[in-house]
Amino acid sequence: MGSRSAPSKGAEPEWFTSATPWIAALAVLCASTALSGVIEGDLWLVRIGVVIVAITVTGAFLRATRLPPPLVAIAQVAVLLCLLTALHTRSGIFLFIPGPDALGELGDVLAESVAQVQTGVPPVHASPAIQALVVLAIGLVAVLVDTLAVAAAAPAASGLVLLCVFAVPASLADEMLPFWTFILGAAAFAMLLAVDGQHRHEAWRGRLGSGSASGSGGSATSVAAIAMVIALVVGAGFTLVGTVGRLPGSGGGGGGKGGIGLSEMTSLRGMLNRGRSAEVFYVRGMTDPTYMRASTLAQYVPNKGWERGSPPGGQPARGELPPQPGDRGEGKTTRINIEPRDWRSFWLPTYGAVRRIDTPDDDYQFDPKKGVIYTQREREPESYELDTVMSTPTKQALRLAPTQANAVDREYYKFDGVEQPIVDLARKAVAGATNDFDKAAALTSFFNGPTSGFTYDLKTGGDVTTDALTDFVVRGKVGYCEQFASAMAIMARVVGLPSRVAIGFTAGVMSADNSYRVISTEDAHAWVEIFFPNYGWMTFDPTPVNDGRGIVPPYLRETAPGQEEVPTANTQTESTSASTTGSAQPSTSADGTDGDQGLPAASSQGPPTWHLWALGIVLVLAALLSLLLVLALLGVLSAGLMGVSWARKLLIPAAAGLWLVGVGLAAALLSWWLAALLVVAGVVLTPLLVRAVRRRNHLHAVTALGPSAATAAWSELMAESIDRGAPVPVAETIRIAARRLAREHNLDDAGKDGLRTVIGAIERSWYSPNPAADPSLPGAVAAVRQSLRLNAPLSLRARLFPKSVLKPTPAPVADTAEREPAGV
Repeated sequence: MGSRSAPSKGAEPEWFTSATPWIAALAVLCASTALSGVIEGDLWLVRIGVVIVAITVTGAFLRATRLPPPLVAIAQVAVLLCLLTALHTRSGIFLFIPGPDALGELGDVLAESVAQVQTGVPPVHASPAIQALVVLAIGLVAVLVDTLAVAAAAPAASGLVLLCVFAVPASLADEMLPFWTFILGAAAFAMLLAVDGQHRHEAWRGRLGSGSASGSGGSATSVAAIAMVIALVVGAGFTLVGTVGRLPGSGGGGGGKGGIGLSEMTSLRGMLNRGRSAEVFYVRGMTDPTYMRASTLAQYVPNKGWERGSPPGGQPARGELPPQPGDRGEGKTTRINIEPRDWRSFWLPTYGAVRRIDTPDDDYQFDPKKGVIYTQREREPESYELDTVMSTPTKQALRLAPTQANAVDREYYKFDGVEQPIVDLARKAVAGATNDFDKAAALTSFFNGPTSGFTYDLKTGGDVTTDALTDFVVRGKVGYCEQFASAMAIMARVVGLPSRVAIGFTAGVMSADNSYRVISTEDAHAWVEIFFPNYGWMTFDPTPVNDGRGIVPPYLRETAPGQEEVPTANTQTESTSASTTGSAQPSTSADGTDGDQGLPAASSQGPPTWHLWALGIVLVLAALLSLLLVLALLGVLSAGLMGVSWARKLLIPAAAGLWLVGVGLAAALLSWWLAALLVVAGVVLTPLLVRAVRRRNHLHAVTALGPSAATAAWSELMAESIDRGAPVPVAETIRIAARRLAREHNLDDAGKDGLRTVIGAIERSWYSPNPAADPSLPGAVAAVRQSLRLNAPLSLRARLFPKSVLKPTPAPVADTAEREPAGV
């Protein structure tokens, strides 16, 4: 009696094959609604819907052409890149094909989005950068879910990926996500489970009576393991990006306390766009309102903004501190107590010219050149006290300050890459100014004067050209403190003034009992500091704010409003004439590097903390799983899960997936392009490697001549036939299947003789009361494989994408499958 045959492929329910991609797409879209808890608006959801439909249509069309699943997934990713290029860049080939320029522009947009995620407090504004990140992330999720649900016929495994989509906003949001997002997600996933149930029912019917014949269980286990690894790594990656404003690598904190770390410019929008105020400091002992400095930025990068520049140095920040540049040790010190409330950062904010600091934390460093106190690891500091000089010089004193071309490090003079319109505007703004102070005051008035035409707004206008600085100063004239401070600082350098951008807070407001000042996220601010010999770094704030939080230093308010003090010959100072480029610094080489090698050069920043953490975690997990796998295979671990066959099989793809991700992250330390190339190559070569491992295991079992030798031989020959495009129907008996194999692949006499030997060995192993392996079995298998190589050679496509791995088929059974085996 033959075994019950499985339904033919054509008999598979039409609704299953046609509905699965669209149900999977609906599940992704419903899961994406969870992001509404952390992103404002709904335009981003429309874009996600368009991208998901495009990916689903692409997959359905390419699968209809019988393209291998890995190539379908690659094509879907290519479509996603084209959509991102069309939506978020202006330099694509024919506007949508991602060329080198478009990919570079897209990389900048995604880098900006990651910075906003690191520091933003949900719900964040749906900026173009955030929309690009969401489209990319959900697009990749759609590709993965489509591959699992349709190509791998394992819709249930996609639940891990969909769960990751819910986990990300759930970990970022301060409040519970909207309940309706869970209802939509659960309903859509229930539909996927229904599809999976129908598929399993059909598969079960096809395997009735197959005995020990292998089905798709191993493939499903592998798919589930790979999905689990991807979901864990992706989820960990998103978590490392930051939660509630935390920087990568931050500790978990306690009690739901959301420490707000200040990460240079990128934190400003996050705090200003928080939607509600959060207190970060209580300050006691400050008599006159002034700016609280957390960090300073010294390096201008065209079209990207300001960066830290050379890495900070200095000495331990304990007790008496060395003077900062321009500090002559004069002035009365004021004792200020600062109590951090909701502050987690690398930086410890200060006021004025700090002379002494008392803090219980002992791992902070003080860099007098940059005027910052910092630590190598992010932390929530204890309360600390400062002895600082709060007094400032008069306007007349600053006018009489001598001008020195090399008063501070040369990095504070550089303005490489600034476009000519900005240079011309800067020189025009200071026309008639005869000293450095009047130049600085003129530049300040250029931005915040009553006739400047500039407007303060958190929502800046879109770029018109490729240079953001020119767009803001010449065209848009709308922005917030980051744009104003960035523009004035670079224009100050153009006219020969050493300048930097300071990041911190305004003075805040007094408490209800007037005993201390309250600094909140609404006070986050950026301003300009310009260096004056003998006085140090002086504050100039170009931002035209009218909410009462701005501070005008005494040296800028000595003159009555509406009047200007005309400088006289007595106030004019000697200055170094500007070069033809408008810089007071010595000339630079053609590549923009400083000609003076005696000054410390700015070093590039190392890899981000989240990258190193992710690499370490992935490599440790990969090594641990590999160790467990080796011990299980050696029989050292045989208890618990390690004694279960499916658990041991689960370790192989899980470990392989982790090693692949680890190699990609390691390569990314050199280049993300190299990492992407290696990961893509690993994914493409995975079926080939899986087939090679299975072949080796089969042949090893045959050579060992153990109880499973005959079954391993038949499994290998069936895999060889499937790889050559000739699967054997499950309804056929083993002898009919052998005749089909010989006929389909035109075996020669040696191959046929070897096949007869294999069939005899299999039948003896099934029905003999004392089965013993045939010593001629290894030679017979080798003869059949040699005949296949000669008469039905594999194509390159069949070698790279073996069908026995991508689309396994149950093996035929014996002529009398329902007969009980003879007793041993």
